[in-house]
Amino acid sequence: MSLSFCGNDVNNSYSVEKGVLNNGCFVDALNLVPHVFLLFITFPILFIGWGSQSSKVQIHHNTWLHFPGHNLRWILTFTLLFVHVCEIAEGIVSNTWMKSNHLHLFLPAFMGFIAATTSVVYYHNIETANFPKLLLALFIYWVLAFITKIIKLWKFAEVGLGVEHLRFCITALLVVLYGLLMAVEVNVIIVRKYVFFANPQRVKPPEDLQDLGVRFLQPFVNLLSKATYWWMNPLIIGAHKRPIELKKIGKLPIAMRSLTNYLRLKDAYEEQRQNAEDLEKSPSIWRAMYRAFGRPILLSSTFRYMADLLGFAGPLCISGIVERLENNTEVLLQNTYVLAVLLFLALVLQRTFLQASYYVTIETGINLRGALLAMIYNKILRLSTSNMSMGEMTLGQINNLVAIETNQLMWFLFLCPNLWAMPVQIIMGVILLYYLLGFSALIGALVIVLLAPIQYLIATKLADTQKSTLDYSTDRLKKTTEILKGIKLLKLYAWENIFCDSVLETRGKELTSLRTFALYTSMSIFMNAAIPIAAVLATFVTHAYISQSRLSPAEAFASLALFHILVTPLFLLSTVVRFAVKALVSVQKLGEFLQSEEIGDDSWRNGDMPVSLESCKKHPGAVMRSLPPSVNRKQPLRYQMDNYEQPLRRQLRPTETEDVAVKVNNGYFTWGSNMSTLSDINIRIPTGQLTMIVGQVGCGKSSLLLAMLGEMQTHSGKVYWSNKNRYSVAYAAQKSWLLNATVEDNITFGSPFNKQRYKAVIDACSLQPDIDLLPFGDQTEIGERGINLSGGQRQRICVARALYQNTNIVFLDDPFSALDIHLSDHLMQEGILKFLQDDKRTVVLVTHKLQYLIHADWIIAMKDGSVLREGTLKDIQTHDVELYEHWKTLMNRQDQELEKDTEIESQTTLERKTLRRAFYSREAKNQIDDEDEEEEEEEDEDDNLSTTTSRRSKIPWKVCWCYLSSGGFLLVFLMVTSKLAKHSVMVAIDYWLAAWTSSHRSYVPVFVILCGAGIFLCLITSLSVEFLGLSAATNLHHNLLNKIIHAPLRFFDITPLGQILNRFSADTNIIDQHIPPTLESLTRSTLLCLSAIGIITFVTPVFVTALVPLAVAFYFIQKYFRVASKDLQDLDDSTQLPLLCHFSETAEGLTTIRAFRHEARFKQRMLELTDTNNTAYLFLSAANRWLEVRTDYLGAVIVLTAAVAAICSFYGLQSGLVGLGLTYALTVTNYLNWVVRNLADLEVQMAAVKKVNSFLTTESENYEGSIDVSQVPEDWPQHGEIKIQDLCVRYDPMLKPVLKHVNAFINPGQKVGICGRTGSGKSSLSLAFFNMVDVFEGKIIIDGIDICKLPLQTLRSRLSIILQDPVLFSGSIRFNLDPERTCSDDRLWEALEIAQLKNMVKTLPGGLDAVITEGGENFSVGQRQLFCLARAFVRKSSILIMDEATASIDMATENILQKVVMTAFADRTVVTIAHLVSSILEAEQVLVFSTGILVECDSAANLLAQEDSLFSILVRTHK
Repeated sequence: MSLSFCGNDVNNSYSVEKGVLNNGCFVDALNLVPHVFLLFITFPILFIGWGSQSSKVQIHHNTWLHFPGHNLRWILTFTLLFVHVCEIAEGIVSNTWMKSNHLHLFLPAFMGFIAATTSVVYYHNIETANFPKLLLALFIYWVLAFITKIIKLWKFAEVGLGVEHLRFCITALLVVLYGLLMAVEVNVIIVRKYVFFANPQRVKPPEDLQDLGVRFLQPFVNLLSKATYWWMNPLIIGAHKRPIELKKIGKLPIAMRSLTNYLRLKDAYEEQRQNAEDLEKSPSIWRAMYRAFGRPILLSSTFRYMADLLGFAGPLCISGIVERLENNTEVLLQNTYVLAVLLFLALVLQRTFLQASYYVTIETGINLRGALLAMIYNKILRLSTSNMSMGEMTLGQINNLVAIETNQLMWFLFLCPNLWAMPVQIIMGVILLYYLLGFSALIGALVIVLLAPIQYLIATKLADTQKSTLDYSTDRLKKTTEILKGIKLLKLYAWENIFCDSVLETRGKELTSLRTFALYTSMSIFMNAAIPIAAVLATFVTHAYISQSRLSPAEAFASLALFHILVTPLFLLSTVVRFAVKALVSVQKLGEFLQSEEIGDDSWRNGDMPVSLESCKKHPGAVMRSLPPSVNRKQPLRYQMDNYEQPLRRQLRPTETEDVAVKVNNGYFTWGSNMSTLSDINIRIPTGQLTMIVGQVGCGKSSLLLAMLGEMQTHSGKVYWSNKNRYSVAYAAQKSWLLNATVEDNITFGSPFNKQRYKAVIDACSLQPDIDLLPFGDQTEIGERGINLSGGQRQRICVARALYQNTNIVFLDDPFSALDIHLSDHLMQEGILKFLQDDKRTVVLVTHKLQYLIHADWIIAMKDGSVLREGTLKDIQTHDVELYEHWKTLMNRQDQELEKDTEIESQTTLERKTLRRAFYSREAKNQIDDEDEEEEEEEDEDDNLSTTTSRRSKIPWKVCWCYLSSGGFLLVFLMVTSKLAKHSVMVAIDYWLAAWTSSHRSYVPVFVILCGAGIFLCLITSLSVEFLGLSAATNLHHNLLNKIIHAPLRFFDITPLGQILNRFSADTNIIDQHIPPTLESLTRSTLLCLSAIGIITFVTPVFVTALVPLAVAFYFIQKYFRVASKDLQDLDDSTQLPLLCHFSETAEGLTTIRAFRHEARFKQRMLELTDTNNTAYLFLSAANRWLEVRTDYLGAVIVLTAAVAAICSFYGLQSGLVGLGLTYALTVTNYLNWVVRNLADLEVQMAAVKKVNSFLTTESENYEGSIDVSQVPEDWPQHGEIKIQDLCVRYDPMLKPVLKHVNAFINPGQKVGICGRTGSGKSSLSLAFFNMVDVFEGKIIIDGIDICKLPLQTLRSRLSIILQDPVLFSGSIRFNLDPERTCSDDRLWEALEIAQLKNMVKTLPGGLDAVITEGGENFSVGQRQLFCLARAFVRKSSILIMDEATASIDMATENILQKVVMTAFADRTVVTIAHLVSSILEAEQVLVFSTGILVECDSAANLLAQEDSLFSILVRTHK
């Protein structure tokens, strides 16, 4: 058949006798002209390129959209492309009726399609290069195309073609579109004033694009890139080469920052307050949220509705294709190929709209969360102190608000559009089903609706079970933490198994709860899978029995696809309803919090300068305009929070003129109750002098300071601050408060760093020795998440902070309370008298140390909440002799204590020792600390990037296998077989349906049996996966606990406690609750996709050829996404913790922050932290959208290829099978992205299994021994004779020996002292007695038995030891003395009496059953040490070892200890390891060690007699 433009079957095709325009073929040719014109003009410009006219400002060039009407133009052009496709289709179908080919029917349309595509490309390039003059070509094109189409339409009308003809409608649409595009072009000319105007308009790019730090470009890119997340490509593909870091994701655009959103929400909230008639009524948060964020939610809902409506195109097109395959017609919309293309376009559009809807809600949710966090934070900074201290508002509540309630609201917003979209979707679905199947469809729908409430019930049960599981796991963690903290003691006393059992008992309860959780989860999964089967079964069986007509394949498969669509909203509805209920509760809590009492507004607090928001609304960047012009453009939001609600800080200290800094007149102050805490206060604080406030405990000294700072509520009276002094106060609270930051940051506290001043402050607070001990000096992180410092060290850092600030006034609240006498004196002399007084600063000092009163310039004595006396010491001496005498006696008593204090080693030295011990073998720790991380780093540094890439994109199969095998092979086998069987049965059900509908016989019985089997298998699979997960969790935790509790002591020295605890908390939680559902979802979606592809291939084998490129595309998409997703997930997790910590640390240090007037700085920090976390979260959700759009488009291509393949090779196929193939192809689009996302999640979660596994390889101690327990006498050791022969000891085969060839003999009942300098090996010897270290040469023989041959349990249970740090466990006193429950009460009371604790314990409620809190916090250190002594006495062992046991106790307790050892242990062998030589001067034998070698061994008296003995030297230097 020959080709010709006008066809050659009619003779007059080319005649123009009736007029040129009356020849249809000529009119069509005329339509070609504009298209050819455009291609001729644009191609050279596009391909040759032209010097891009770059803007003067450096910006993200390719993202700046210069021209107005941008989005409208893209939408119109896409519509134009679609209409051209329709025109081509119509032309081709019309052409099939002709005898010869008429190219003019479709060629102009085809050229129009190409021209429209070119116009988009051309426009995009001109826009990003900002070259408006070249838009003229497009303008001319639209005008020409508009004119030619008008001519065509006019000719159609003349011939009598009307609206009922498709061709006429298409042409009319094109006329409208070209007209609109012309209008858009004219608009650009008018706005930008180019071409016909003398001075074109200069444009400035948006502020965000000038800031190169902004990397989140979604709001700025063109429409196509917005819809497909094309701008994310560099980030996601780049992640493969090197991990995504915080720098890479940059900052948020201004409109998304929490400050912008906070101002929006706050304005909406405050507006209600102003407009409210009833002033008592609190503003509604819901309304404020709607006012601030309602519009994007409406936009998202619109997208959602469009997506849902397009979703129904799928089943309808399938029904059309299957129906038409049997009887094909010539009508355009009934042509199968046309339907296939329509199906493809509908799918692509539906998915694009759906993802757009998701994105908009997620972005809005994140914006809302940022706004709420800022709102909560602002409220925290204004909370009245009494609220916090009276317990009306606890830290826990605030943390919950931040961590839980804001997230609940964010999630509610994410799911919000579902609330109104789902009912519409369900109703539409049911209507369509009714249209296809009639009454029987209602039966199926009824089944779904009736089973939905069960889903809701299961969902609520799940939430409850999760709560109880959480309680048990918290309890288990608490016990595990205690065990790990006291592991040394447990091992020395051989009690590890008793404590291990107690953890396992709690774990048992937790597992019972988890079992219920697993059951409900599997029920939920089962319902999801079984409901559609049940509905299909009910529908088709009913149809078979009541309907007269036979079920056609078209109806059957369209309704099958509809049931698939219906199940999703019904399943999600229960979740959405649950979130809605939670959101209501959260809003109520938030409302209560925002209405809680605030601190009083004092005159000096009124410095508000709110930024006007009007400008903000018009243009997101406009917030900047209210800033001073000098603000650095790089960080435009830096100072904004300062301007916002904040008086300006004064940097320079004013010169003092008045002689009174602060004055209080007739002050009555209260902590919120009606009772006055402070009454009738009349005081003055003289400028530039040292004022001391003294008085008994609880008389209101601290309250007085806080009252002056404005923290208390004022009943009456007034506080006067002279000359703006109020902005210049430094304050050190009684309870020390540290930031999670470095030591340096804690001291400078936002002030500029001045080296000289910093050094002086450190010296005054004698912090240098402590800093030297820290691993990174003053750059070490301290605070909650950092290193634990002792009370004294924390307090000195807080005092240093107050001294360092360059302020007029310094308030110190009892700074000496946690310090020993030497440090107090040093601080008083160097810090307060010298450093502060030299600076002429006003100091107010609250103290109990009366010996410092002589230094005071002014004294305020308090009693019971009022001022007893005020004046200089001389005034008080003359006017109130009684008070002065009282002070004098107290001072004498303090002086005596002072003398006592100097005798024993000071508390500070001890604190430093503890600190040193905390970093004991820090080097070794750093070497071993998370070996995997180091390996990763080494590999990362590898220049050959491909190795890194492959490692990062590999799926950890080995770890997965390890996880599955710990679940048990039987369960793995059951899961695999049941999964395969279930999916085979599902395929069989649908195949049977195809066979049934294609033939005329009834297949009902088999269909019923298959459906029944399918439902049963759904139950089995869901149970098997959940219980496999449970079994794996049980085994992994059990093995982990056993391994760690039986690990050698060295393991705990080199592994940080936090790291071990992480395995028991976060990692165990992931293994318990997160892996099973992910695993289930992954296997389900993978098998669904595979079965779908299998069926399509079975129906149309041609499909295999298309499968190869699709598989390649899918492989690359998942490979890139998994790596990027993991990085972004890590970033999201790691940025969340600092944010939560910042909130809790602010709430704890409120008084300090407000005293220093640092609110602005803290707000700024909070905004930065929130934005960082939000950026990570936004990128993560954008990456998810990136993946879903791509997998959805892949799915659409699969549907298109499946449909085309089926239509091409239809002859010889049952139409039922075609329906089957297409229905399955539709499901693939839903499940492809779940395969990838679950794979990515599983990979992240498997890291937890990997970490737990790394601990399972730890070597255990050898508990067996070479002697059987039966060979050891019951009462061994009877005498307590110890022989040490050539003993060599090391901590690890890799390390040097710590004891070398030691020989000694200790007689039964002898009192032996061991001494030596730090690190000489004293403590190693004590550990060697218990076989806790590696004895690699020589031996210790106790009463004739070599201890290395004994089973560890036997050896350790027969000796006693008292350690330097007293360790108590939470539980009863009885449990602490005798966890094995082997002793009678009399024996316990006797032990307590010996330890001088009997009377004290008798007064406690419950006596022996009185509760000891965690770590024994409810007893003093001395009492704890005495409990340990009683514990050692309860175990009637003939050998007692005391390892520096008197180091951390006061003189009195030490005397008791010494007395007890001499009397109660008179007949036992006692080995004392002494850090103070004076405590072993009475010893019968002294062993002196130096660097692991025993250098002297004799009685104390003999050694002292030798002047040059090491022992004498030690005694002289330590005395």
